[in-house]
Amino acid sequence: MTANPSEAIEGRARVPGDKSISHRALMIGALATGQSTIEGLLEGEDVLRTAAAMQALGAEVERDSSGTWRVWGRGIGGLIEPDQVLDMGNSGTGARLLLGILASHSLTAILTGDASLRSRPMARVAAPLREMGAQLLAREGCRLPLTVVGSGEAAPISYKLPVASAQVKSAVLFAGLNAPGATSVIEPTPTRDHTERMLRTFGANINIVQGNEGRVITLQGQPELMGQSLRVPGDPSSAAFPLVAAAMLPGSRLSLEGIGMNPHRTGLIDTLQEMGARIEIENPHEEAGEPVADISIEAGPLSGVEVPAWRAPSMIDEYPILAVAAACAQGVTVMHGLAELRVKESDRLSAVARGLTACGVEVEEGPDSVTVHGMAGRVPGGAVVETALDHRIAMSFLVLGLNAERPIAVDDAGPIETSFPGFAELMTGLGAKLTAP
Repeated sequence: MTANPSEAIEGRARVPGDKSISHRALMIGALATGQSTIEGLLEGEDVLRTAAAMQALGAEVERDSSGTWRVWGRGIGGLIEPDQVLDMGNSGTGARLLLGILASHSLTAILTGDASLRSRPMARVAAPLREMGAQLLAREGCRLPLTVVGSGEAAPISYKLPVASAQVKSAVLFAGLNAPGATSVIEPTPTRDHTERMLRTFGANINIVQGNEGRVITLQGQPELMGQSLRVPGDPSSAAFPLVAAAMLPGSRLSLEGIGMNPHRTGLIDTLQEMGARIEIENPHEEAGEPVADISIEAGPLSGVEVPAWRAPSMIDEYPILAVAAACAQGVTVMHGLAELRVKESDRLSAVARGLTACGVEVEEGPDSVTVHGMAGRVPGGAVVETALDHRIAMSFLVLGLNAERPIAVDDAGPIETSFPGFAELMTGLGAKLTAP
C-alpha cells in the first residue's frame, strides 16, 4: 500500500472498538455465569482468535447480523480442555491473558501463533503463573508453541511486577479468579487498568490501594461473575492515526466519536497537546466502567517536546505514530523509556528509526530512547518502509506519507487488519490518498 501526499482531512468518524477491552470482554464473558452481550467489539483478526479460543474452551460465542456478540459463559473454573491447538495468530495480548486463565484450570492446552508471535518471549508471564502452581513447557526463551498444564488447586500469590506490564498483571489476576483467597499484584508504575474495571463490572471483588511499593491490586478469588451487557469504546490506539494525520495536515478538522479516555491510555493526547495540537474533549460519559468522550482536532503547527519515561505505560503502542508527528514538527522531540518497544510485534524502536531515516528524517536511536529532528512540515519521503509484519509500523508510515513530498509505501499492509479493520477505507473517506498495490 502507498500513501500519497494529501491535502486536509476532515469529517466525523468512529474508529473500531478498543482491542484491549474487546479481548477482556470475551474472556471474562466466558468465565461468567449466564449471557453477556457485547456491542462495538473489534472484529480484527487478533480479537477473532480470542473468540475462537474461548469457543474451543467450551464457551458459546456468536455474532448476530447486527454485529452484536453474545457469550454464554461457563463460570469460574468451568472451562473445558480443548481438543485442538489454540492458535492466537499475531495476538500477544490474547496469548498472555489466556495463559493466566488456563493456569488455574484443570486442563492441558497448547498455544501457538504466527511467526511474529512465536518469536516473542512469554517468560515474564510464565514466572508468576508457575508460582501459582501451573506447569508451562516451552521452547528455548519461553516462546510459543507452549503447553500449559493448569492447576485445579492454584495458589494465590502476591506478585510485584518487575516491569510495567498490564498483560502480566492481567494474567496473574485471571489466574487468581480460580484460586482460593486473595491474589495481589503490586505495580510500581501504574499500567492500563481495563482488567480491574471490567472484573468489577462483572461482579468481582477488587481492592486497589497505593502502598509503599506502588499500586496494589487485590482480587478475592472464586467470585461468581454474572453476564453483562457492554459497549466497547473506540480504541484510542486506533484513533491515534487519524488524529495525528489531522494535526499535521494544514486545514484539517476532524471529530472522532466515542473514544476510550481511560487515564492510563491518554498519554498520546497529552503529548500532542504539549506539542501544540488543537484538541478538544467533548461529551464525556462512561460505558462499562470506562470513561469515554468525543475528540475534535484542528490542524496547527506542532513543536518538538521531551516525553518523559514515566509516560510510556500510558502510550506504549502510540510511540510509532508520535514519531511521525515529531518528524513533521518544528524542533527536536526526545522520547524516553522505550525499551518495551523492542519486544512488541517487532522491534518497534529500530523499525521507527530505520523507517524515518529512509524517509529523509534525522533520527538518533538509543537503547531505550529515540530522538527525532523535525522537518517543520512535509518530510522528503520517497521510500518503501519495511514493516516486519507490524500493523502499527505500517499504519504510522502510511500516515507519514500523507505529509511527505513524495509517496511512502509499506512492504506489507496485510497485518493492519489484525487491529484496525477498515483503516484504509476510513482514512480515504476523510480525504487521505491511499492506494493499494
